[in-house]
This record gives sequence, structure tokens and C-alpha cells, in this order.
Amino acid sequence: MQNKNLMITGSPAKRIISFALPLMLGNFFQQLYNTADSLIVGNFLGSNALAAVSSAGNLIFLMIGFFQGVSAGAGVVIAHFLGARELERTRKAVHTTIAIGLMAGLFLMIFGVLATPWMLRMMHTPEAVMPDSVAYFRNFFYGAIGVVMYNTCVGILQASGDSKHPLYFLIVSSVTNVVLDLVFIMGLGMGAGAAGLATAISSLLSAMLCMRRLIFQGGEVAVDLREVRIDGGSLRRILYNGVPSGLQNSIIAISNVLIQSSINSLGPAMMSGMGTYAKIEGFAFLPITSFTMAITTYIGQNLGAGEKKRAADGARFGVRICCICAELIGVVIFAFAPAFIAAFDRTSEVIAIGTMKSRYTVMFYFMLAFSHAISAVMRGAGRSIVPMMVMLACWCILRVAILEVCLKGFHYTDIIYFIHPLTWTLSTIVFSQFYIGFLKKNSIEDTYDSVTN
Repeated sequence: MQNKNLMITGSPAKRIISFALPLMLGNFFQQLYNTADSLIVGNFLGSNALAAVSSAGNLIFLMIGFFQGVSAGAGVVIAHFLGARELERTRKAVHTTIAIGLMAGLFLMIFGVLATPWMLRMMHTPEAVMPDSVAYFRNFFYGAIGVVMYNTCVGILQASGDSKHPLYFLIVSSVTNVVLDLVFIMGLGMGAGAAGLATAISSLLSAMLCMRRLIFQGGEVAVDLREVRIDGGSLRRILYNGVPSGLQNSIIAISNVLIQSSINSLGPAMMSGMGTYAKIEGFAFLPITSFTMAITTYIGQNLGAGEKKRAADGARFGVRICCICAELIGVVIFAFAPAFIAAFDRTSEVIAIGTMKSRYTVMFYFMLAFSHAISAVMRGAGRSIVPMMVMLACWCILRVAILEVCLKGFHYTDIIYFIHPLTWTLSTIVFSQFYIGFLKKNSIEDTYDSVTN
């Protein structure tokens, strides 16, 4: 009997929306609990503690982003096998993915805890912020295996078309994180490190819930712990699709870490203002993340099933809806930026910095969405190397080069505010040309064999 979650029949628009909406709600809760750390820390522990927590995102994504990309690549392979109804290959890919996640999570936990002080010094973290930053990062990395395994398990569930159970698990995790923040910081008077501890505990909880679902649900992607091992063929396919996606995440993260280093050198107020804006920007990523996951899964399943026209139709719709939703959120942020920033820190300098960054950036969210959506189309089609190369050029090499020249050569600090829109514009131009040619030549049609054979 065919899995009712598969997206190889029915209206492409309805299938993509019905898959993306639970993801969007789940990502909203995830963003809420990420934001809760900063809200509670900023209001109860002050600006320096807020700077320590707010600047954490880029370094954390650098550490975890690669493994998230590999999980996404594994999801593409599993989606193709499911669409093609190759159930034995699906099973091997699922258990190989779990094995990779466990090894990666353990490595990241150990490395993150040991390397935290060194990484923070490399980012020019001010001494006034260093103790809180070390405490936050170390406590966060104690739960890194939970973060990696949650993304691994969610990737498997989403590849099978299930976006509802990840939502349920994220709601539980988010509520747990906020409650623990309040208990540790307000109730017990613990410092900024307690926010990292709360995140670690909630991440481990969400990972256990996801794993439990995979073990007891039955069906094509069910996990049997006795079968968790590396299968050579599955590993090659996962790495072929996942490593470029992981490198793409790392490229983005490296450029953002380098930018964060420049921000850190400008003092705690700049760290707080820019870090607070980053928390708010996370809400603009809700439709981007949700629809790109839906696009990748949809195209992967349909190509696996040989439904090439459905894949192309879904790609067109997914790109449009992703851009529209992201820009609508940008308009809201533009209108209410000062109030949003003040909710985290009422310091006038922090509000001014965060508001200026918002006003320079948000009207270009559609370009950010477009770049990520086209990347999702190509990942689903098994062509993840192309977006990796585009983002390496536009979002890493050019971004960092422009920043270095402007800051160190001309001491022009305002470049911090619009470096992202500038490089989003460049990547949009490149992706537009590729996307037009991609659809004209119907390139989706010739990608199936390269992914599954």
C-alpha cells in the first residue's frame, strides 16, 4: 500500500503547502525558543549577557550546519528511493543516515566543548563578554548530539512526507526550553550559561521523541536499532548529495562568522544590536526554511517516481510562494523594527543599531528567499554542487572581500548594515540566469539517474 504522505499525486500547490505549513509552525516554535534565550537574558541579565547569547548563532551554525546539510542530502536520497518504491534501498539509506548522525553528534559535542574558548578568541569576542560566552557555548554543545540527531531524524520523516510529527516534537521542545530558561535564570538566578543548558536539554528531548517515532511507527522508514550501521552504497549516495549541501551551509556560516568577528571588534552595543536583529530575521526564515524543505522533498519524490512535469510545476510554484511570504514578513519587520529591538534591549544605542540593520535589509528578503528556493530545487534534483559554488562565490568570497576592503581599507563601518542585501542581489542575478536556462532546457528530466543509480 502506497504511503499516503508521498507527494507524487494531487495538486502540486496543495501538496507543497500542506507539507510546508506544519514545518512553518514548527519552525516558528523553534525560533520562539531561540528568541526566548535572548529575551530572558537581555531583560534579566543585561546587555553584556545578551551580547554573549545573541552572537552565538553564527558560530553554532558553522559547527552544526555541515551536518544539517548532510542530513538534507540523506533526505534527498531517501525521497528518491521512496518515490521509486525501492524499499530495501530505502531501509539501508535510513539506517546509514542514523549511524552518520550518531557519529557526527558525538564528534561535535566533544569538539565543541573543548574548542569553545579558542573559537571565541578567534572571533575577537570582547573580554567583558567572554565568561558568559564560554558558559553559553559549552552548555549548548553538551546537547549537540541532540541537535544533530533531531535534524537527522526529522530529515528522514520529512523525506517520507511526514511534516506533522516534527511539529509536535518542536512544540514540546520549545515549551520545555522556555520553562527551563525561566526556572534557571529567574527562579535560580543562574547566568547566561543557563540559557545554553536549557537549549541542550530541550534539544535532547526533541531528538529522543523523533527517534521514538521512527522506531515505533512502522512503514518504509522505520528504524530497527539492530540494523543501524553504515551501508557502503547508501553512504556514497548520501555523501554525493549531502556534502555539497553541507559545504554550502558551512560557506554561509564561515562568511557570517567572519562578519561576526568584525561586529565583535566594534563593541558590545554593536554585538547586541546586530545579534538582536538576527533573532528577528529568523522569523523571515520561517517560510524560506519551510518551503525549501517542501520543495526539495517534493522534487526528490517526483523525480524518483519519474513524474518530471510535476517536479517542474512544483518548482515554479514553490519558488514563487517562498519569495512572496518572506517579503511580506520583511514589510512587517520594517514597520515595527524599533519596537521589536526594544523588546530585547531598551538601550538607545542598541535600538538604533538594530533598527538601522533592519531597515537596510528587510526589503531584500525576496532575493534571499529566491536564492534558497533555487538551491532547494537543485538539491531535490541531485545537483547540489551548483548552489554550493554560487554561494561560495557570492556569499563567502565576495562578501568577505568587500567587508575587508571597506572596514580595513576605508574604515567604512556602515558596510555592516547592507553587506547581506548586496550579496543577495548578486546571487539572485546568477541564480536567475541558471533558473531560466534550467526550465527552458527542462534539466530536471535528466537528473534522476545521477542520484539513484
